[in-house]
Amino acid sequence: MFKCKTVWNKLAPLVRASSTLCLQNARKSVLRHGRRLEMVQKAQMSSGPAGGGGENTLYYVLVGATCLGTGVYAYRTVSGDKERYNERMIDIANRPKQGPQAAEAVKPVAEEPTLTEPPVEEPPVREAVEEFTETEPVVEEPIVEASIPEPTVETLVTEPVVEASVPESIIEVSVTEPVAEAPAVTKSEEPLAPIVESETEPTPVMIAAHVPEASPVSESAAVSEPAPAAEPVESTAAHSGVPEHAPYLLIGGGTASFAAARSIRARDPGARVLIVTEESELPYMRPPLSKELWFSDDPKATETLHFKQWNGKERSIYFQPPSFYVSPADLAKVENGGVAVLTGRKVVHMDVRGNKVKLSDGAEISYEKCLIATGGVPRNLQVIDRAGEEVTKRTTLFRKIEDLRSLEKISREVKSITIIGGGFLGSELACALGHRSTDLGLEVIQMFPEKGNMGKVLPEYLSNWTTEKVRKEGVNIIMDAVVKNVSYKNDKLEIKLKDGRLIKTDHIVAAVGLEPSVELAKSAGLEVDSDFGGYRVNAELQARANIWVAGDAACFYDIKLGRRRVEHHDHAVVSGRLAGENMTGASKPYWHQSMFWSDLGPDVGYEAIGIVDSSLPTVGVFAKATAKDTPKAATEQSGTGIRSESETEAVAGTLKAETTAPPPPIQQEEDYGKGVIFYLRDNVVVGIVLWNVFNRMPIARKIIKDGEQHADLNEVAKLFNIHED
Repeated sequence: MFKCKTVWNKLAPLVRASSTLCLQNARKSVLRHGRRLEMVQKAQMSSGPAGGGGENTLYYVLVGATCLGTGVYAYRTVSGDKERYNERMIDIANRPKQGPQAAEAVKPVAEEPTLTEPPVEEPPVREAVEEFTETEPVVEEPIVEASIPEPTVETLVTEPVVEASVPESIIEVSVTEPVAEAPAVTKSEEPLAPIVESETEPTPVMIAAHVPEASPVSESAAVSEPAPAAEPVESTAAHSGVPEHAPYLLIGGGTASFAAARSIRARDPGARVLIVTEESELPYMRPPLSKELWFSDDPKATETLHFKQWNGKERSIYFQPPSFYVSPADLAKVENGGVAVLTGRKVVHMDVRGNKVKLSDGAEISYEKCLIATGGVPRNLQVIDRAGEEVTKRTTLFRKIEDLRSLEKISREVKSITIIGGGFLGSELACALGHRSTDLGLEVIQMFPEKGNMGKVLPEYLSNWTTEKVRKEGVNIIMDAVVKNVSYKNDKLEIKLKDGRLIKTDHIVAAVGLEPSVELAKSAGLEVDSDFGGYRVNAELQARANIWVAGDAACFYDIKLGRRRVEHHDHAVVSGRLAGENMTGASKPYWHQSMFWSDLGPDVGYEAIGIVDSSLPTVGVFAKATAKDTPKAATEQSGTGIRSESETEAVAGTLKAETTAPPPPIQQEEDYGKGVIFYLRDNVVVGIVLWNVFNRMPIARKIIKDGEQHADLNEVAKLFNIHED
């Protein structure tokens, strides 16, 4: 209503001026011609151009258009004011109410006020405030000017008096412009919120104010807490310990990330590296989780995560102690840079154009170079996923430290554990639990669809030998086992196979492979390989500008073996190291043939490189084993249980193709002490397994790199010195 009046006050002088001008022109016309002004102009004969007598008609058209435009403008202005008024009222109604200790609401200031009269002095109120606040400094609100006087609305509010002993008189102020008010009594304030009464009798104050559109202004500079005038915007600074920027950002806290961090610091000693990991642990190595930790004599090994290697030396699964790292909050401050680990946080979104990531808690971190080393998550059987909560909570997907501790505890509480899967992890866990089965009175069952342990990797004769080795550890092997469904009945898990067999157990360990973590592909616009999974990268392990990928999540192109994705410790170490070098400008291609190893206890182990697939033709050369041909002896010689760490880049001598006849078929013997198994594709060696032969991996890598055809692989096997005592 007041806006309409204001608009009318603006337009009325214009209308009156137009009307006066119109009347004056009409009178002049009548006096000039001595006759009345006619609305319709008479036709006149003239030799001049046509339309010469239409001055009055044009004038009336302009006046009419002006009046019409004025009406439209007035209507739109009134409608817009009404909408803004309603929105303002809704906004005020939705604001949270002030607490009992809140002060008088801050008087908002109009956007373009003008001074029409001097500010009104309020000595009584100021004296009371000074008495209540004692010696606190008070700064008056500045008076600003408005160009158009606004009608005022009288609003009755109640001003609180906090611990006041002097009653305050009622003051009525009626002004047309904002006036500097007395400072608030308390230090917390919220604009346009209801004023709460004090513990003494209320003192109403009449304040003339208009509804403002500008943001409220603080009344006193002595107020330390910010006025919640608007909804606070959550910023990275609100997240304690999260840096806003990291020159080198590594997503994932596994082996690849740590190798990259170490490589970056080696090439750039002052680099500031931030590792973001979803786990609550510092970077650690995973192989001991299914190997040495289960064979430790220390009952607290799963808590301390210290273990004895096969050679008797003790070490921790962590790559470095906590003192090696700097605090994430201090990463930007440390003089010579460092490596910081942000634990318990997951990167959920990547903005590759803005070079920043968003964490699961809402924090954002900008970066200059980024490495994705998220690894993967264990796969599960669909029949288990569909079986319900009672089955899933009695199923372990083995991957992390917490899985180790959980399974170790379960092995002491239940009577039967069934491991589904006959690969590396399944066979290692079967041997580990079988080793403890006698002392714990535990039944250990291992089932898989193949005809023997590691049937997808080893040739059939060696797979059968391995199966017998696992049986001797106290494991009940069930081969050709395809799970049809799983249910929970009578406090037991019932596993029904497709051939009708039924196995009852207390707990299930699913070791059926790994699914690469590619959740960031969509937000980052990265390509995922449809055949092997993982992020597709170029020869330098780069997915796109400023983004590299390493470890299990990288699908790279092997110049000898084609596109591949590898899930082994050595690949994580080497690919992480190379990615770190390339992040500092090395621009090196990835040509390394990574190796992997598996130990079935301290007496049997093997190392492998390249494509080891039992569906390929194989040639094996074996010899009698000695006491030094065991994983335990190998670690005693190398000094480390992580055999990939002891590798050197020693190059074998140049291999020449022989012209002798092809080797005869391998005679299957009961005991395969040690030997070399070659995997062939188009008569070229593409994979090698060293069975109880250790510290010979550079030779195997050289053979695969050369990519030559060999007529006699017995001669090639001699390069590994398997016949030496």
